[in-house]
Amino acid sequence: MLVLEYKLKGKTEQFERIDDAIRTGLFVRNSCIRYWMDTQGVGKYELSAYCKVLAKDFEWANKLNSMARQASADRAWAAISQFYANCKKQVPGKKGYPKFKRRVHSVEYKTSGWKLSEDRKYLTLTDGFEIGRLKLIGTYDLHFYQPNQIKRLRLVRRADGYYAQVIIDVERRIELEPSKRTLGLDVGLTHFYTDSNGDKVENPRFLRKAEKSIKRLQRRVSRKFKKGQKQSNNYKKARQKLARKHLKVSRQRKDHAVKLARCVIQSSDLIVYEDLQVRNLVKNHKLAKSINDASWYQFREWLAYFGKIFGRATVAVAPHYTSQQCSECGRIVKKTLSTRTHQCICGVELCRDHNAALNILRKGLNTVGHTGINAWGETDRYLAEETTLDKSIR
Repeated sequence: MLVLEYKLKGKTEQFERIDDAIRTGLFVRNSCIRYWMDTQGVGKYELSAYCKVLAKDFEWANKLNSMARQASADRAWAAISQFYANCKKQVPGKKGYPKFKRRVHSVEYKTSGWKLSEDRKYLTLTDGFEIGRLKLIGTYDLHFYQPNQIKRLRLVRRADGYYAQVIIDVERRIELEPSKRTLGLDVGLTHFYTDSNGDKVENPRFLRKAEKSIKRLQRRVSRKFKKGQKQSNNYKKARQKLARKHLKVSRQRKDHAVKLARCVIQSSDLIVYEDLQVRNLVKNHKLAKSINDASWYQFREWLAYFGKIFGRATVAVAPHYTSQQCSECGRIVKKTLSTRTHQCICGVELCRDHNAALNILRKGLNTVGHTGINAWGETDRYLAEETTLDKSIR
């Protein structure tokens, strides 16, 4: 699937109706969760059928397109099925029991309730909310795709406006010449990552750089908030400025992760990285902000995505002892987090992160059948060359 995003240009009344559609989709989603809680044996089909009951009982819910209501029911079922999967896998801790949501920022349509103009520059919403015609502002040309390839349309509300996401059923595949290189990556906080060649990428720290202005905007929001009263327009404007600042930081993180992951994937035939459980790492409150600011998980997701597109092998390995083990002799050399140099009695002296990257690469070359492999059918070729590659990283 390919997602193309456009900014929407329209009137204030149209955007207010989009808000109504988003709230209605949230109502359908929460109602389906309640129906599942109260009724035994409810499945995906029963939730879709329940949307028709909601449309009959609530006149304003009937304004939302029938397929959009089913898409909201699909969101409810996604939460339910994830809960069932976690229970089946016996995931430790909380299993993710479905919860009611107070707010969402999007509503999704399937193949009806909307249409594109002949020049593909305008979008018309045709359901009961009567949103009307909106202009699409973006650089992607929809003429490259057939109408039957467009499977869904998503309306998204953000701090800086409203957007339309067009979901297209197309298989992306870009062929590259083999680089005959392998790469191990060790992510960190001092540097964003250090690879097995010793190269380092600086950590951009977007949140830290914007923290001063964010705190100033947050103080302004707090000053204008009136408890137990209707909030003023000045409060709403201050909150909007704060939201736009946070949105800018999140976009900077995504842009950095996308561009860096694409460069890494194009540079090597095999990329090995740590299978880090970020949600467990952020439980350390001293490092949580820095870990979230580094956006390791997002970088990893884009590595796997571009690995599939460009036909590169990406392997996730267990992170245990990658920093403590010597990459030359295999001895365990205990270090604290503050120790940044690896020194072993065998004579090896390396940067701690470079040593870890070499261990990560070796683990990836020795991995067979690991659940973290995203090799897209090319792992066996690299494992067959394990002996030669293992000598090269020493």
